[in-house]
Amino acid sequence: MPLETSFEDGIARLRIAAPPLNIVTRAIMAELRQALASLANEDELRVLVLGAEGKHFSAGAAVEEHLPPEHEQMIPEFAETIRALYHFPTPMIAAVRGRCLGGGFELVQAADIVVAGEGAQFGVPEIQLGVLPPAACGLLPELTTPQVAAELIYTGDALSAADALAAGLVRRVVADDAVDDEALALAGRMARHSAAALRRAKRALRAAYSARVEHAVHRAVEVYLHDLMKTADAVEGLRAFTEKRRPEWSHR
Repeated sequence: MPLETSFEDGIARLRIAAPPLNIVTRAIMAELRQALASLANEDELRVLVLGAEGKHFSAGAAVEEHLPPEHEQMIPEFAETIRALYHFPTPMIAAVRGRCLGGGFELVQAADIVVAGEGAQFGVPEIQLGVLPPAACGLLPELTTPQVAAELIYTGDALSAADALAAGLVRRVVADDAVDDEALALAGRMARHSAAALRRAKRALRAAYSARVEHAVHRAVEVYLHDLMKTADAVEGLRAFTEKRRPEWSHR
């Protein structure tokens, strides 16, 4: 199965299990949403740890699923997956090793706290394909400074774990082989407390900015579906990637 789920002592673990790159497909997103919906009803759940098998958290979403006409289903489903993660009722910790790029990084941005391996890389390279990262357009400006968000989105360049820590996108950096243990130890410190209190603490903590994030992601999705995908360069960039060639930009 491309998604592994476990629940013990108040801590649930969701792990993307499609190594080596853990590409996020529509099928994986559907399983993730189903697992989140089921876990949200567990009264004794206190913390969710989101991770992945192998050396890399995720190299991104499946590019071929972004091409017309499949993008008309893929982008709304991706936004709904981000929404399910972002509004999950208990605290969520993301445990990240290796590449954490594109749609994979956007999943992580929905978490409350990120624990990263020292070799991790974080980035949204969508602009290199002539498109944009809709969830990141809404989440990154809330997680870091608008200038850092702009540099990441406009250049497509990745940040090291150390730079992501300095930008406030990561809470702590540890050895790559210690990421899971560190995330579970942090989850254990939270799991000592009341599930009812933790759920309400998260709701209160996010009250100031959750509406802004929801609106911004919605607007970015609208731009993606109804404006961006009408440009020649968006389709050219996506096709060039799937055909393993350099894109030829028309700037239209």
